[in-house]
Amino acid sequence: MANFKDIIKSHPKVLVDFSAEWCGPCKVLGPILHEVKESMGEEVKIVKIDVDRNPELAGAYQIQGVPTMILFKEGAQVWRQSGVMPKNQIEQIIQSH
Repeated sequence: MANFKDIIKSHPKVLVDFSAEWCGPCKVLGPILHEVKESMGEEVKIVKIDVDRNPELAGAYQIQGVPTMILFKEGAQVWRQSGVMPKNQIEQIIQSH
């Protein structure tokens, strides 16, 4: 868990994608987040967390459904949303924080 805290503090903005391999919408969100990373570059770090492999982390952040994205700014949670969102909407949220 300390490792995760290091990750979310390692970059000014970190978008964490809580997902699972069996989740259909998660498979849709993956390529969208890849495009977000390509267009935003160093402005944001994107991390994918498998809730089945990290149940204690999912519990700590009260992940009820996947995909759930949480945006951390300097280690603090500033935004969260469940479900798939379009690329431009995700980028606007990241830029607004």
